[in-house]
Amino acid sequence: MSYILGLTGTIGSGKTFVASLFSLCNAVVVDADTLAREAVLPGTPAFKEIARKFGPGILSADGAIDRAELARIVFSDASRRTDLESIIHPVVHERLREIVRQSVSSPLVILDVPLLFESGMNQECTAIAVVTVDDKVRGERLKACRNISESDLVARIKAQWPQEKKASLADFVIDNSRSRRDTAHQVAALLDRIFPVGIPSPLTKAPLQEIA
Repeated sequence: MSYILGLTGTIGSGKTFVASLFSLCNAVVVDADTLAREAVLPGTPAFKEIARKFGPGILSADGAIDRAELARIVFSDASRRTDLESIIHPVVHERLREIVRQSVSSPLVILDVPLLFESGMNQECTAIAVVTVDDKVRGERLKACRNISESDLVARIKAQWPQEKKASLADFVIDNSRSRRDTAHQVAALLDRIFPVGIPSPLTKAPLQEIA
């Protein structure tokens, strides 16, 4: 049976980088954001329901959902965000469960879910790891990497639980405020706790040692 590690963190924490470190160690990484995008492709039940609830103005010229416009709507109106989540979350959760069932022979499955606690998906996990980051560092990273307005960024941060609350509920905390190498060392230490020394590890940590 797989060890299911829920991986989460607030926007700008660097959770995607941490997920990539687990992937280097041959863990199965399931990205909820990717599943959410697949769930709303044209023709899917979720796509049809979103178009019905949010109207034709939510569609782009090619007939797909205009993700930027949808984000603008839901991050400025909590009730509309709840409407969207009620459509997408059940689809994503079921797909996550399906992939976990298919990965039963893998020793470690990472569920990379931004709203892990908020959506209740934490209940599906053996343990939870939260990626945290210093607020100043997070701000610098977001400005450098995201094409998003300050007001939209604030709205998205408010839509998530504070990282302090998430960290208080986690089994493991990975501080991604410093260097990539430092974060890689923390991931290696976490793997040692999951698969203690003396028990042959089914994963390889060698690639972590190459992180600059």
